[in-house]
Amino acid sequence: MEVRPLTDSYGGYRARLLEELRQHGISDIAVLRAFANTPRHRFVPEAFGRRAYENVALPIGNGQTISQPSTQGRYLEALELKGKERVLEVGTGSGYQAALLSHLVGQVVSLERLPMLAAQARRTLASIGADETVTVLVGDGSLGWAPLAPYDAILVAAAAPAIPAPLTRQLADDGGRLVIPLQRGEVQELYRVIKQGGELSEECLGEAQFVPLKGKHGFPTDST
Repeated sequence: MEVRPLTDSYGGYRARLLEELRQHGISDIAVLRAFANTPRHRFVPEAFGRRAYENVALPIGNGQTISQPSTQGRYLEALELKGKERVLEVGTGSGYQAALLSHLVGQVVSLERLPMLAAQARRTLASIGADETVTVLVGDGSLGWAPLAPYDAILVAAAAPAIPAPLTRQLADDGGRLVIPLQRGEVQELYRVIKQGGELSEECLGEAQFVPLKGKHGFPTDST
């Protein structure tokens, strides 16, 4: 999307966040630029506005959170984005990660299970002009969104018990990347799956901590 210069009073906070992201090993210039150009304070409740640029997860209502920025930066780097991709995001939440993606790719399709969160995310994304790149849809994220497949990259912002088959089917077959946390027993780990020639390869990227993915290929919707 076309980047609107940020003229709010949070520039110093964003600068400190960028420095903290670098300290956490985030080095991709495009990813850092996306954080610099995205007003995170617009995606959290007003009461948390001054904490918006701390490297912490914050509540956004409906039992959901906006993830820790360093976690999101790690996610985005793992996708190895080049700038023109079509990306599926599972778990819109506040819309902040979709806004970050809008600076990095050509098209973002974002799926949210909760209609109220989806509606709020649409409003916030529209207010910063990201709706030109991001489409927010309501649905079971574990099923993906087949009408717009294939996707060059898929990012899942919730932990699944196993890699959902619909998501791997919707990956592009020429190096499509899926980044997803998996919950196995008490342990969560982040995985990158690459699809090439119909074959899938998996790589563990380390420990993770996310809310559970709810849906047909996730955990039951009444599960905590």
